Amino acid sequence: MVADMKLLLVEDDPSMQTALKRTLQNRGMEVALCSDGREALARWKSDPPDVVMLDLTLPGMDGLLVLEEARRSGLRTPVLILTARGTVGDRVIGLNTGADDYLAKPFDLDELEARLRALHRRAPVARAGGEPGVGGLNWDRASGAIHWRDQILELAPREAALLQALLARPGHAVPKERLFELVFPGEADVQYEAIEVVVYRLRKKLAATGVKLVTLRGLGYLLKAGA
Repeated sequence: MVADMKLLLVEDDPSMQTALKRTLQNRGMEVALCSDGREALARWKSDPPDVVMLDLTLPGMDGLLVLEEARRSGLRTPVLILTARGTVGDRVIGLNTGADDYLAKPFDLDELEARLRALHRRAPVARAGGEPGVGGLNWDRASGAIHWRDQILELAPREAALLQALLARPGHAVPKERLFELVFPGEADVQYEAIEVVVYRLRKKLAATGVKLVTLRGLGYLLKAGA
């Protein structure tokens, strides 16, 4: 069976892990397991899933902190919180932190599947050209043009190269060193700080779109859709 959804299951109970993985795989999902909060965040960043199913009570890092840090990093993957904390207050905190849905234990497996698939359907989809968009920005690989909604953005070549590199990794920070290599390929006489000038100019041109070019100290730059 070919999996139609890539799921990251973050749950520290071994028996729950085993039961959920077997059940969801039988229902056509590819399931990756994490039992530790810090491990889950690293896995989420390095190998983005279609949906995250996140328990709140985790070793290493509490599930709410995992979610908060993921959203702060620009990860927009839909998240279903799955937990024994079933009070209204806990649900509100989870949703305000950035969760998309909430299911308290114990739960019905058919309802769980339905909620996961609903989140998957609502997630941003890739364009026919294969490149995902961010906040209405899309890169047409065939023509090289970058569109915001129905308009082509007027960009200088280096601005376009920078934006293409960021659009190729939606929700992920791209290191400054990698961006420099892509924007100034083979230009040994260019100062490293020149990438910051291109970032500044691109930020100004993106202002009207609502898409933000965010600096993450020690990690690089990423695109974040406006509210």
